[in-house]
Amino acid sequence: MKGKQYSAKYALIYTSLISVVFLIPLFFYFIYMKNIHSIKNELLLKEKSFLVIKAMQEYNQNEEYFEYPRFNTFQSGLYNEKFEPIFSLIQYKIKYFKDAYHLDNNNAYLIVKLPKRRYFDAKYLIVKNQISFSIVYEKLMLILLSMIILVFILSIYFLKSFAKPYKKLNETLDNFIKDSMHEINTPLSIISVNIDLYNRKNSANKYMNRMKAATKVLSNIYNDMDYLIKNDRLKHEKEEIDISEFLKDRIDYFSEVGKMKELKINSQIQKSLKIDMNPKQLQRVIDNTISNAIKYSYENSSIDIELYMKEGQCYLSFRDYGVGIENVKKIFSRYYREDTRKGGFGIGLNIVKSIINELGIDLKINSTLKKGSTFLYIFPVMPQKDI
Repeated sequence: MKGKQYSAKYALIYTSLISVVFLIPLFFYFIYMKNIHSIKNELLLKEKSFLVIKAMQEYNQNEEYFEYPRFNTFQSGLYNEKFEPIFSLIQYKIKYFKDAYHLDNNNAYLIVKLPKRRYFDAKYLIVKNQISFSIVYEKLMLILLSMIILVFILSIYFLKSFAKPYKKLNETLDNFIKDSMHEINTPLSIISVNIDLYNRKNSANKYMNRMKAATKVLSNIYNDMDYLIKNDRLKHEKEEIDISEFLKDRIDYFSEVGKMKELKINSQIQKSLKIDMNPKQLQRVIDNTISNAIKYSYENSSIDIELYMKEGQCYLSFRDYGVGIENVKKIFSRYYREDTRKGGFGIGLNIVKSIINELGIDLKINSTLKKGSTFLYIFPVMPQKDI
């Protein structure tokens, strides 16, 4: 599906660019066609003027009256030297008084100079009609539309052709990642379970605790990767969650990770707070925020976590005392890391951003370099259920 959207998107961009490039020659073509159409109209006016002159030449002065030629779509008239009408069927006010072809918007007229004192003392014959360029516009639009459709179809075809090897490579890579993730999950679970069994049978061991903490860090990375892979295929159904208990469980989970840096996680959690959210998405938000707070905190410092209700909304705050954030806007970009020495892949906060944007969760960040950062999540009011 994404491949089709990609092809359509870039085909549309390419078509737009090509269309803009073709607009310049099309503009000159339009001017050319208008001139051709105008010349054809001028020839028609000359033809009608010849018919009027021919009728006047054939007029016998012995006849009682002269029947002036009339046409359905053309008007004409005889004018004296001052361009005063002697006889005229033209209702339009003539603007230009020179024997030539004139074009005034859609009004076209031809002024023909007559021999002196030959045709009813008239000096000028004027023949006029309404000229329409609609046929030129229609032809131009037909050419433009045909060109756009043709370029768009060819763009999609060539993009798909060029993208085939990359698509195949991408599918192979996706399958490799999925298989790798599956293979990683099993030994990771075995390591974690065996560490727990060892700790139950034996006294506390700092080396085992470090191994346990390391597996949790690795598990968090695994969960992020798993979420990225399955996110497009799964529908995340919401449910009512006791976020107070949920948060306590996640703090307990990361407590061993914090101990690796001699970090103390302080928490003030208001009891029995409920939100409407998918558990997996909530876990990704909380886990990635705590994980980042641990990663960028100074050793022997602390992390303060607060959960409380204010003005009908649920507030969740994470504060660390660490290196701070240099560029707040960039931290949500995928694969971006401010300090590559800290490890990770730069996908955790990108996942968090996508989730909070989808669910309308507000996030406020306050950070000072070398002093620490505060992430404050404001969850929307949970809709009231009918009783």
